[in-house]
Amino acid sequence: MSFARGATKTCMRRCIAVATFFRDCRGIAAVEFAMIVPLMLVLLFATVEFASGLAIDRKVSLVARTIANLTSQGATASVADLTNYIGAANLIMVPYVQPTYPAPNMTISELYINPTTGNAYVQWSWGSAPRGLQSQFTALPPSMIATDPTTHAILQNQYIIVSEVNTLYTPTFGFFGVMGNSGISLSDIAYALPRQSTCVFYPSVPAIVPPATAPACPTGP
Repeated sequence: MSFARGATKTCMRRCIAVATFFRDCRGIAAVEFAMIVPLMLVLLFATVEFASGLAIDRKVSLVARTIANLTSQGATASVADLTNYIGAANLIMVPYVQPTYPAPNMTISELYINPTTGNAYVQWSWGSAPRGLQSQFTALPPSMIATDPTTHAILQNQYIIVSEVNTLYTPTFGFFGVMGNSGISLSDIAYALPRQSTCVFYPSVPAIVPPATAPACPTGP
């Protein structure tokens, strides 16, 4: 009989201990914190990186438009002028011009629209990756080409300034092993029409050939 009572008491003590263990809430906040913190840190760093990438992408677009607009405002564009435009564009990228975010690649070109075919050809190009002279530029939107409203024929003497900007965005905290470590390429293209003359001469204004009274803009194929 005493053995049965002893076994019963032992069993009850164990059951009470198990029940007490499940009812004990001490340390639950620390356990939850340890489980949630890694996820919260990942979300925090991801938000920071996404915001930085979005800001850099916005600045790349602004740089492209700025270079195109500055170049289109003059009748001529010398090497010194284009160098100054690039320098001004780099200031737009501040504070994202540093070892982590290198200066973007920038190229400025002038296109000539062939009135017969509607194709765009490079008249001159300068910058990080100059395009070949007389090479065809296939990325020009059709809406940039002016046509006669009645006949829909392509108008003569059309020139377009185009700026191309690209940079590599590498997150400070990496990609958390999801997208690799090669970085993300951010790029944009902007267009502008010459404002002071039919075309923008580079690197100097050609001589006037009589009977013409003004220098002739070069034409492509």
